[in-house]
Amino acid sequence: MKSITGNLMNKYKYKAAGILFLMALFLASCNKTAPTEAPVVVSVPVTVTHIDTTAIESYVDLNATTTYLIKNTVKANTTGYLELVKVASNDFVSNHQLLFSLKTREAKVLGNTINKIDPSLNFGNAIQVRATCDGFVNAVNVQKGDYVQDGDVLAIINDAKSFSIVLSLPYELRKFVPLNKILNVYLPDGTVIQTKVEKYMPTVDPASQTQNVILKSIKAVNIPENLIVKVRIDKTADNKTISLPKQAVLSDETQTDFWIMKVMDKNLAVKVPIKKGIESADKIEILSPKLKTSDQILLTGNYGVGDSIKIKIINK
Repeated sequence: MKSITGNLMNKYKYKAAGILFLMALFLASCNKTAPTEAPVVVSVPVTVTHIDTTAIESYVDLNATTTYLIKNTVKANTTGYLELVKVASNDFVSNHQLLFSLKTREAKVLGNTINKIDPSLNFGNAIQVRATCDGFVNAVNVQKGDYVQDGDVLAIINDAKSFSIVLSLPYELRKFVPLNKILNVYLPDGTVIQTKVEKYMPTVDPASQTQNVILKSIKAVNIPENLIVKVRIDKTADNKTISLPKQAVLSDETQTDFWIMKVMDKNLAVKVPIKKGIESADKIEILSPKLKTSDQILLTGNYGVGDSIKIKIINK
Protein backbone atom coordinates (compact mmCIF):
# COMPACT_ATOMS: atom_id res chain seq x y z
CA MET A 1 0.00 0.00 0.00
CA LYS A 2 2.85 2.37 0.82
CA SER A 3 4.54 1.48 -2.47
CA ILE A 4 1.45 2.37 -4.50
CA THR A 5 0.98 5.65 -2.68
CA GLY A 6 4.63 6.55 -3.18
CA ASN A 7 4.48 5.91 -6.89
CA LEU A 8 1.40 8.13 -7.26
CA MET A 9 3.08 10.92 -5.38
CA ASN A 10 6.12 10.70 -7.59
CA LYS A 11 3.97 10.92 -10.72
CA TYR A 12 2.24 14.06 -9.43
CA LYS A 13 5.60 15.63 -8.63
CA TYR A 14 6.91 15.00 -12.14
CA LYS A 15 3.76 16.42 -13.74
CA ALA A 16 3.89 19.53 -11.56
CA ALA A 17 7.55 20.03 -12.39
CA GLY A 18 6.81 19.70 -16.11
CA ILE A 19 3.98 22.22 -15.94
CA LEU A 20 6.19 24.69 -14.07
CA PHE A 21 8.93 24.25 -16.66
CA LEU A 22 6.54 24.94 -19.56
CA MET A 23 5.19 28.02 -17.81
CA ALA A 24 8.72 29.31 -17.28
CA LEU A 25 9.49 28.86 -20.97
CA PHE A 26 6.26 30.71 -21.94
CA LEU A 27 7.00 33.65 -19.66
CA ALA A 28 10.56 33.85 -20.93
CA SER A 29 9.38 33.98 -24.52
CA CYS A 30 6.87 36.75 -23.70
CA ASN A 31 9.54 38.92 -22.12
CA LYS A 32 11.61 39.00 -25.33
CA THR A 33 11.20 42.27 -27.31
CA ALA A 34 10.20 41.93 -30.98
CA PRO A 35 12.85 43.37 -33.35
CA THR A 36 12.00 46.87 -34.68
CA GLU A 37 11.70 47.12 -38.48
CA ALA A 38 13.59 49.99 -40.12
CA PRO A 39 11.28 52.51 -41.97
CA VAL A 40 11.23 52.15 -45.73
CA VAL A 41 12.11 55.35 -47.61
CA VAL A 42 9.70 55.77 -50.58
CA SER A 43 11.08 57.55 -53.62
CA VAL A 44 8.64 58.83 -56.26
CA PRO A 45 9.74 58.12 -59.84
CA VAL A 46 9.77 61.43 -61.72
CA THR A 47 10.92 63.01 -64.95
CA VAL A 48 12.51 66.45 -65.04
CA THR A 49 12.76 69.31 -67.51
CA HIS A 50 14.69 72.56 -67.88
CA ILE A 51 13.68 76.14 -68.66
CA ASP A 52 13.14 77.34 -72.23
CA THR A 53 14.40 80.76 -73.32
CA THR A 54 12.88 80.85 -76.81
CA ALA A 55 10.04 83.23 -77.60
CA ILE A 56 6.52 82.26 -76.59
CA GLU A 57 4.12 82.58 -79.49
CA SER A 58 0.72 83.43 -78.05
CA TYR A 59 -2.27 85.20 -79.54
CA VAL A 60 -5.99 85.72 -79.05
CA ASP A 61 -8.66 86.20 -81.73
CA LEU A 62 -11.38 88.76 -81.02
CA ASN A 63 -14.52 89.65 -82.98
CA ALA A 64 -14.82 93.06 -84.60
CA THR A 65 -17.39 94.76 -86.84
CA THR A 66 -17.00 96.78 -90.03
CA THR A 67 -18.73 100.15 -90.03
CA TYR A 68 -18.80 103.66 -91.47
CA LEU A 69 -18.11 106.10 -88.67
CA ILE A 70 -19.45 109.12 -90.62
CA LYS A 71 -22.82 109.14 -92.34
CA ASN A 72 -23.44 112.33 -94.31
CA THR A 73 -27.03 113.53 -94.44
CA VAL A 74 -28.10 115.23 -97.68
CA LYS A 75 -30.83 117.79 -96.93
CA ALA A 76 -33.07 120.00 -99.00
CA ASN A 77 -31.72 123.56 -99.05
CA THR A 78 -35.06 125.12 -99.84
CA THR A 79 -38.77 124.35 -99.98
CA GLY A 80 -40.02 123.08 -103.29
CA TYR A 81 -40.70 120.20 -105.66
CA LEU A 82 -38.14 117.57 -106.65
CA GLU A 83 -37.69 117.71 -110.39
CA LEU A 84 -34.75 115.34 -110.62
CA VAL A 85 -33.60 112.33 -108.58
CA LYS A 86 -30.35 110.88 -109.94
CA VAL A 87 -29.41 108.49 -107.18
CA ALA A 88 -30.70 105.26 -105.60
CA SER A 89 -29.87 103.25 -102.51
CA ASN A 90 -26.52 101.39 -102.62
CA ASP A 91 -25.15 103.59 -105.42
CA PHE A 92 -21.58 104.81 -105.09
CA VAL A 93 -21.38 108.55 -105.56
CA SER A 94 -18.45 110.95 -105.81
CA ASN A 95 -17.94 114.25 -104.09
CA HIS A 96 -19.86 117.12 -105.82
CA GLN A 97 -21.86 114.66 -107.93
CA LEU A 98 -25.39 115.90 -108.75
CA LEU A 99 -27.97 114.01 -106.73
CA PHE A 100 -31.20 116.06 -106.77
CA SER A 101 -32.64 119.18 -108.27
CA LEU A 102 -35.68 120.97 -106.93
CA LYS A 103 -37.71 123.97 -107.90
CA THR A 104 -39.55 126.28 -105.55
CA ARG A 105 -43.31 126.67 -105.75
CA GLU A 106 -42.92 130.28 -106.89
CA ALA A 107 -40.46 129.35 -109.60
CA LYS A 108 -42.71 126.56 -110.77
CA VAL A 109 -45.76 128.83 -110.98
CA LEU A 110 -44.23 132.16 -112.02
CA GLY A 111 -40.97 131.12 -113.62
CA ASN A 112 -42.04 131.19 -117.25
CA THR A 113 -43.99 134.41 -116.88
CA ILE A 114 -41.14 136.34 -115.22
CA ASN A 115 -38.57 134.98 -117.67
CA LYS A 116 -40.67 136.28 -120.53
CA ILE A 117 -40.57 139.73 -118.98
CA ASP A 118 -36.82 139.62 -118.13
CA PRO A 119 -34.89 136.52 -119.33
CA SER A 120 -31.73 137.63 -117.50
CA LEU A 121 -33.32 136.82 -114.12
CA ASN A 122 -33.36 133.01 -114.77
CA PHE A 123 -36.10 132.86 -112.19
CA GLY A 124 -37.32 129.37 -113.08
CA ASN A 125 -33.97 127.51 -112.87
CA ALA A 126 -33.87 124.45 -110.61
CA ILE A 127 -31.71 124.38 -107.47
CA GLN A 128 -29.12 121.61 -107.49
CA VAL A 129 -28.23 119.40 -104.51
CA ARG A 130 -24.82 117.67 -104.74
CA ALA A 131 -22.93 115.02 -102.77
CA THR A 132 -20.52 116.27 -100.15
CA CYS A 133 -18.27 113.16 -100.05
CA ASP A 134 -17.37 109.93 -101.77
CA GLY A 135 -19.34 106.96 -100.54
CA PHE A 136 -22.23 104.56 -100.82
CA VAL A 137 -25.79 105.81 -100.62
CA ASN A 138 -27.29 104.20 -97.57
CA ALA A 139 -30.88 105.41 -98.11
CA VAL A 140 -32.93 107.65 -100.38
CA ASN A 141 -36.03 109.01 -98.67
CA VAL A 142 -37.74 110.79 -101.58
CA GLN A 143 -38.76 110.34 -105.17
CA LYS A 144 -39.26 112.59 -108.16
CA GLY A 145 -42.16 115.04 -107.79
CA ASP A 146 -42.21 115.05 -103.98
CA TYR A 147 -42.78 118.33 -102.20
CA VAL A 148 -40.09 118.87 -99.55
CA GLN A 149 -39.48 121.40 -96.84
CA ASP A 150 -36.23 123.22 -96.25
CA GLY A 151 -34.04 120.88 -94.13
CA ASP A 152 -35.82 117.63 -95.02
CA VAL A 153 -33.49 114.61 -95.33
CA LEU A 154 -33.22 113.53 -98.94
CA ALA A 155 -30.55 110.82 -98.65
CA ILE A 156 -27.84 109.41 -96.37
CA ILE A 157 -24.34 108.69 -97.68
CA ASN A 158 -21.77 106.52 -95.91
CA ASP A 159 -18.49 108.43 -96.09
CA ALA A 160 -16.00 106.06 -97.75
CA LYS A 161 -13.06 107.67 -95.94
CA SER A 162 -14.61 106.84 -92.58
CA PHE A 163 -14.75 103.09 -93.21
CA SER A 164 -13.28 101.38 -90.14
CA ILE A 165 -13.21 98.15 -88.20
CA VAL A 166 -14.38 98.57 -84.61
CA LEU A 167 -12.76 96.17 -82.16
CA SER A 168 -14.19 95.71 -78.65
CA LEU A 169 -10.95 95.15 -76.73
CA PRO A 170 -10.88 93.80 -73.16
CA TYR A 171 -9.08 96.44 -71.14
CA GLU A 172 -6.48 93.99 -69.79
CA LEU A 173 -5.24 93.42 -73.36
CA ARG A 174 -4.69 97.10 -74.10
CA LYS A 175 -0.93 96.84 -73.50
CA PHE A 176 -0.71 94.49 -76.50
CA VAL A 177 -2.49 96.94 -78.86
CA PRO A 178 -0.58 100.25 -78.93
CA LEU A 179 -1.44 103.03 -81.37
CA ASN A 180 -0.15 102.53 -84.95
CA LYS A 181 0.38 98.80 -84.43
CA ILE A 182 -0.32 96.60 -87.46
CA LEU A 183 -2.97 93.92 -86.84
CA ASN A 184 -4.14 91.13 -89.13
CA VAL A 185 -7.89 90.94 -89.74
CA TYR A 186 -9.45 87.69 -90.97
CA LEU A 187 -12.63 87.86 -93.07
CA PRO A 188 -15.19 85.02 -93.13
CA ASP A 189 -14.15 84.09 -96.70
CA GLY A 190 -10.54 83.51 -95.60
CA THR A 191 -9.17 86.83 -96.83
CA VAL A 192 -6.58 88.47 -94.58
CA ILE A 193 -6.15 92.24 -94.56
CA GLN A 194 -3.75 94.42 -92.61
CA THR A 195 -5.03 97.26 -90.47
CA LYS A 196 -3.44 99.94 -88.30
CA VAL A 197 -4.62 100.94 -84.84
CA GLU A 198 -5.82 104.52 -85.33
CA LYS A 199 -7.40 105.53 -82.01
CA TYR A 200 -9.16 104.45 -78.84
CA MET A 201 -12.66 105.51 -77.92
CA PRO A 202 -12.64 107.49 -74.62
CA THR A 203 -15.17 105.26 -72.81
CA VAL A 204 -15.34 101.67 -71.56
CA ASP A 205 -18.48 99.54 -71.65
CA PRO A 206 -19.59 99.23 -67.99
CA ALA A 207 -20.89 95.67 -68.38
CA SER A 208 -18.19 93.96 -70.44
CA GLN A 209 -15.29 96.28 -69.49
CA THR A 210 -14.23 96.51 -73.12
CA GLN A 211 -12.98 99.57 -74.97
CA ASN A 212 -13.69 100.21 -78.64
CA VAL A 213 -10.62 100.52 -80.86
CA ILE A 214 -10.74 102.00 -84.36
CA LEU A 215 -8.74 100.06 -86.96
CA LYS A 216 -8.05 101.46 -90.42
CA SER A 217 -7.28 99.27 -93.42
CA ILE A 218 -3.84 99.99 -94.87
CA LYS A 219 -5.03 99.32 -98.43
CA ALA A 220 -8.35 100.24 -100.01
CA VAL A 221 -10.84 97.42 -99.58
CA ASN A 222 -14.42 96.82 -100.64
CA ILE A 223 -16.03 95.29 -97.56
CA PRO A 224 -19.71 95.60 -96.64
CA GLU A 225 -20.83 97.29 -93.45
CA ASN A 226 -21.78 95.24 -90.35
CA LEU A 227 -19.55 92.30 -91.34
CA ILE A 228 -18.20 90.39 -88.32
CA VAL A 229 -14.47 89.72 -88.70
CA LYS A 230 -11.72 88.36 -86.44
CA VAL A 231 -8.77 90.43 -85.25
CA ARG A 232 -5.66 88.59 -84.06
CA ILE A 233 -3.94 90.12 -81.02
CA ASP A 234 -0.33 88.99 -80.78
CA LYS A 235 0.97 88.44 -77.24
CA THR A 236 4.35 86.95 -78.20
CA ALA A 237 7.03 87.47 -75.56
CA ASP A 238 10.60 88.42 -76.50
CA ASN A 239 13.45 85.94 -76.77
CA LYS A 240 14.71 86.68 -73.25
CA THR A 241 11.66 85.20 -71.56
CA ILE A 242 11.82 82.13 -69.31
CA SER A 243 9.16 79.48 -69.77
CA LEU A 244 8.32 75.94 -68.74
CA PRO A 245 6.02 73.28 -70.18
CA LYS A 246 2.45 73.61 -68.89
CA GLN A 247 2.72 70.16 -67.33
CA ALA A 248 5.44 71.42 -64.97
CA VAL A 249 3.30 74.22 -63.49
CA LEU A 250 0.83 73.30 -60.73
CA SER A 251 -2.00 75.34 -59.21
CA ASP A 252 -4.71 75.24 -56.57
CA GLU A 253 -8.39 74.63 -57.30
CA THR A 254 -9.15 78.35 -57.69
CA GLN A 255 -6.28 78.92 -60.14
CA THR A 256 -4.90 81.74 -57.97
CA ASP A 257 -1.68 80.23 -56.60
CA PHE A 258 0.90 78.59 -58.84
CA TRP A 259 4.08 76.65 -58.09
CA ILE A 260 6.66 74.22 -59.42
CA MET A 261 8.58 71.34 -57.85
CA LYS A 262 12.29 72.08 -58.08
CA VAL A 263 15.03 69.50 -57.60
CA MET A 264 17.24 70.69 -54.74
CA ASP A 265 19.33 67.54 -54.38
CA LYS A 266 19.69 64.37 -56.36
CA ASN A 267 16.80 62.77 -54.50
CA LEU A 268 14.78 65.71 -53.11
CA ALA A 269 12.25 68.10 -54.74
CA VAL A 270 10.68 71.10 -52.99
CA LYS A 271 7.72 73.36 -53.73
CA VAL A 272 8.62 76.78 -55.19
CA PRO A 273 5.84 79.40 -55.64
CA ILE A 274 5.95 81.24 -58.97
CA LYS A 275 4.37 84.18 -60.74
CA LYS A 276 3.36 83.31 -64.27
CA GLY A 277 3.07 85.49 -67.37
CA ILE A 278 1.55 84.77 -70.75
CA GLU A 279 0.62 81.29 -71.95
CA SER A 280 0.77 79.53 -75.28
CA ALA A 281 -0.66 76.18 -76.27
CA ASP A 282 2.12 74.27 -74.50
CA LYS A 283 4.25 76.76 -72.50
CA ILE A 284 3.87 79.19 -69.59
CA GLU A 285 6.08 82.22 -69.00
CA ILE A 286 7.72 82.33 -65.56
CA LEU A 287 8.10 85.91 -64.31
CA SER A 288 9.51 85.02 -60.89
CA PRO A 289 11.60 83.59 -59.39
CA LYS A 290 14.52 83.78 -61.80
CA LEU A 291 15.39 80.24 -62.84
CA LYS A 292 18.68 79.04 -64.25
CA THR A 293 19.24 76.81 -67.23
CA SER A 294 20.83 74.26 -64.91
CA ASP A 295 17.74 74.02 -62.68
CA GLN A 296 15.81 70.77 -62.83
CA ILE A 297 12.03 71.05 -62.62
CA LEU A 298 9.69 68.09 -62.17
CA LEU A 299 7.69 67.37 -65.30
CA THR A 300 5.86 64.21 -64.21
CA GLY A 301 5.31 62.71 -60.77
CA ASN A 302 4.66 66.19 -59.35
CA TYR A 303 0.88 66.06 -59.03
CA GLY A 304 -0.72 65.92 -55.58
CA VAL A 305 2.56 65.85 -53.62
CA GLY A 306 3.51 67.80 -50.50
CA ASP A 307 5.95 70.65 -50.01
CA SER A 308 8.88 68.26 -50.40
CA ILE A 309 9.25 64.70 -51.65
CA LYS A 310 11.90 62.07 -52.09
CA ILE A 311 12.35 61.43 -55.78
CA LYS A 312 14.04 59.13 -58.20
CA ILE A 313 14.79 60.73 -61.54
CA ILE A 314 14.15 58.27 -64.35
CA ASN A 315 15.16 60.54 -67.24
CA LYS A 316 18.34 62.50 -67.81
